[in-house]
Amino acid sequence: MPVYKKLLVAIDLTEEAPQVLNKAKEMATSQGAELILAHVVEPVGYAYGGDIPMDLTELQDQLDKAAREQLTKYGEEYGITEENQVVTVGRPESEVHRLVKEHAIDLVIVGSHGRKGFQLLLGSTANGVLHGTECDVLAVRIF
Repeated sequence: MPVYKKLLVAIDLTEEAPQVLNKAKEMATSQGAELILAHVVEPVGYAYGGDIPMDLTELQDQLDKAAREQLTKYGEEYGITEENQVVTVGRPESEVHRLVKEHAIDLVIVGSHGRKGFQLLLGSTANGVLHGTECDVLAVRIF
């Protein structure tokens, strides 16, 4: 009997994303689980300190559109249906926690850069996801 029924793979859109996606697809296949692909676009105001007195709506919309296009490509490549592709705007940790509850996720899969020892998770998005989610988290080491 599978341990996990619903997996959420939360990726950034760098060239390292396929490493995480490959592991997530492998896990979903071995568990016979549903795979949900997610990317969180951080609000432009956060990146620029939030104090810029200009309308950044168009830039935010462009980032959102580019993320959706890339997620669609990954979805097609990894056999993830359109309804299981989620692009959302916010803080990555908070949005992943919300998606876990909203979709009754059993396992979150995230990438983590190869620091040594306990620092593997410290200070990273993976750490934020780990400390606050109500399900298991698999941090895939990115080489």
